[in-house]
Amino acid sequence: MDNFQIETAQNVRINQNVANIGDRVLAFLVDVLILLAFNTILVLALRGVEINLSQRWVSILIFGLPIFLYHLLWETFNNGQSLGKAVMKIRVVKLDGSKPSFSNYLVRWLLRIIDISITSGAVAIVTILLNGKGQRLGDLAAQTTVISERDSSSFHKTLVVDVPADYKPQYPQVTLFSDKDIQSIKNIFTEAKRNRNNAVILALHRQITSKLEIEPKEKPVIFIEKVITDYNFYTQ
Repeated sequence: MDNFQIETAQNVRINQNVANIGDRVLAFLVDVLILLAFNTILVLALRGVEINLSQRWVSILIFGLPIFLYHLLWETFNNGQSLGKAVMKIRVVKLDGSKPSFSNYLVRWLLRIIDISITSGAVAIVTILLNGKGQRLGDLAAQTTVISERDSSSFHKTLVVDVPADYKPQYPQVTLFSDKDIQSIKNIFTEAKRNRNNAVILALHRQITSKLEIEPKEKPVIFIEKVITDYNFYTQ
């Protein structure tokens, strides 16, 4: 699985997994099947109703509009996921990892005509393979990409830190965090130390103490290291 770095507002770089071609194609096929099923139900329903030609066209327009706007509506109101994307656990995000705005979704939806509709997906696949950030033309124009939300096999390995045999934990409250919470804390903390970004470390310190509702006596750097180690002690 490819990955690229996103940069937060605090100038912290975090690796992000790019959804692979296979997952995106399968998500597309799931969406196609859903749309075909909806279209079939629509056609059968209209066949059983005695309406004139003008009424039939109005019905097709009313019921056909959701099909036409399917991807735009689902991604906008379902946090970057169509039904197919939700099944495959992939999601549309901005390059900085934040949630896209409606204009971002609109741009990538409009360019589906070139990326997918006219070229049967050939342009999208070639662009994604050459781009390196999981972007088709619509994503390039909208400054978005599609990421995978599946846990990678190496996730737990990156989470684990060495805990001495005689180690005595100090903060049992750390079990309030999840693996993903601690992984995010560790990633941000590591990058902030590497870049000597004290502002990020202090902000992270404030968030952790607020979450755990404690007032540690250690300096922020030592406290955050202890939180990560304590978590490993209680969960390993």
